[in-house]
Amino acid sequence: MKRIASAAAAVLLAVAAVASAAGKASLPKDYERWEKSREKVISDKSSLFYGIHHIYVDRKALPAYRAGGKYPEGARFVVVNYSIRDEGGKPVRGKKSMVVLMKKDRKQTATGGWLFAGFTPEGKPSGIDPVKNCFECHLKEAKTTDLVISRYADFK
Repeated sequence: MKRIASAAAAVLLAVAAVASAAGKASLPKDYERWEKSREKVISDKSSLFYGIHHIYVDRKALPAYRAGGKYPEGARFVVVNYSIRDEGGKPVRGKKSMVVLMKKDRKQTATGGWLFAGFTPEGKPSGIDPVKNCFECHLKEAKTTDLVISRYADFK
């Protein structure tokens, strides 16, 4: 019973550390100057990423992103989501709805060595759960690509 209690306490501490690190994260001020993807439309209304979004990749991440390989410490991605407006039967970009940061950080053991943080359109922490809202999906979708779901092909 003591082992179960110790294991549960360790899990709670790891989750608390992840939440604390995500709460201290901030958006890079220059991310809009990074390499940017084409617009991607996610029309599945049940998806956290429902809407139109762009992916920004920093210089440190770009070589690994092109090769589809392991990312170096400090590599960063920023995803900017917009709502979808219907204009003449076509989906067009609406208001900014969410901004997400993904940064390679080996200290983030509970989330596979990545820091995940969500922000409001104004750049304030959104309070998303980095394990439930980010890591679990990335683990399911991108286990073999160092947890990065998108592909460099999205940029062509």
